[in-house]
Amino acid sequence: MSKRLQVILSDEEMRDLQKIARQQKTTVADWVRRALLSEKNRHPTKEADKKIQVVRAAVRNSFPAAEIDVMLAEIDAGYLPGHDL
Repeated sequence: MSKRLQVILSDEEMRDLQKIARQQKTTVADWVRRALLSEKNRHPTKEADKKIQVVRAAVRNSFPAAEIDVMLAEIDAGYLPGHDL
């Protein structure tokens, strides 16, 4: 479902937006929608905050890990038939 949003602008603000939209070969409405979406994407949602908390909790742990060359060799060994380490 779509919702209508009304924003009151001064004449000068509206002229500026019309000029920008014209330069970008779009409508003011489309330009405003894209600007709002861009700004919204700059602010993490609660879901993103939860993901960050989980990652931070995971990195507090200390797990043994091999050097990258060893890990890559083990991965390759898993893909290549008859290739043992």
